[in-house]
Amino acid sequence: MANYDTVLVRFGELSTKGKNRKDFINRLFRNIQYMLRDFHELEYQKAYDRIYIRLNGADHEKIREKLQKVFGISSFSFTEKVPADMESIISACVRIASESDARTFKMITRRHDKSFPLRSDDINRQTASAILKNTDLKVDVHDPELPIRVEVRREAAYITSEKIPGAGGYPAGINGKVLLMLSGGIDSPVAAYQLMKRGLNVEAVHFASPPYTSENARNKVLTLAGMVSEYQGKMKVHIVNFTDIQLNIYKTAGDPYAVTLMRRMMFRLAEKIAQKNGCLAVGTGESIGQVASQTLESIACINEAVRIPILRPLVCYDKLEIIELAKKIGTYETSILPYEDCCTIFDPKNPVTKPTVEKAEYFEGMFDWQTHLETACEEAETVVVQPEQEEESFL
Repeated sequence: MANYDTVLVRFGELSTKGKNRKDFINRLFRNIQYMLRDFHELEYQKAYDRIYIRLNGADHEKIREKLQKVFGISSFSFTEKVPADMESIISACVRIASESDARTFKMITRRHDKSFPLRSDDINRQTASAILKNTDLKVDVHDPELPIRVEVRREAAYITSEKIPGAGGYPAGINGKVLLMLSGGIDSPVAAYQLMKRGLNVEAVHFASPPYTSENARNKVLTLAGMVSEYQGKMKVHIVNFTDIQLNIYKTAGDPYAVTLMRRMMFRLAEKIAQKNGCLAVGTGESIGQVASQTLESIACINEAVRIPILRPLVCYDKLEIIELAKKIGTYETSILPYEDCCTIFDPKNPVTKPTVEKAEYFEGMFDWQTHLETACEEAETVVVQPEQEEESFL
């Protein structure tokens, strides 16, 4: 990779966005610049369907690691930029082939500059002939060990032998803002990642129950928020004191309906905080049937308490799939630290799995929950977390 001096970035789903395409590309361009903000030597060039980054000696592996965390990138390649003429293209491709340990190769050319005198097939044939003549490699058009890609543009040709998968999705923040219910568990940080992947800017609400939940539990949640904030630049976390509401629920409803009422109250609080902060939906890490509050009957009963849209990006994932994603994004080890949140400290022995709205409203009528919600909302604390302590953020 020593001769590679440029990164060629390809877009994914952005090609489907029609009239909004320009806005999506501009957001992606800014997000890439933010993710690579520590590499001051880089130079950027934006084209209709590509972004080019001139490396100027920057560390390839560090750039690779950062770019794989930028949503909206379909794939990217470290490329060699050469003059757009056949002599330069052939020379570079033969050198790449001769330095490779591969036994087979295939030429793949895209001719963006239609004024170039040769068609893509002709470029492939001439270049492949030179490689066959000057190396021991053989052609394999079906499963080559070394695919050599050439992109011919008016200003230059870009040559690479590696296509690195990107994170996919939409650029973080392009599709609006959502408030995620963030616990200290495995699921909700993964839900944050999935929501960001769909182009949403994620704020979070965390429900704490001091003194039953500790400072360690709070710090664990803020650490998790900081981890996933890397994908969008920073994250607001609204911390709500849920103790009084929780104690009143257990005093009035007892064991079976406690979780249902607790979730209904959480959703109501989340709705208030979302509306106050310009979030158009509430997100959760729920998955169908995983626990008592996630049966379809429970979800229907809990949803009835609010009007705001509820997004559940993990709804059809099983636990093993969620754990794999948590490990992929690096949150798993922190999520399993033994600091309890408000959902686990009052763990009911026999939670109802098929609650009804009528029964939930009956128990709610036994205490003045509206006043408690207003107080909790007014006294909520907001913390801004970032992957690094810098004042920059995505725009």
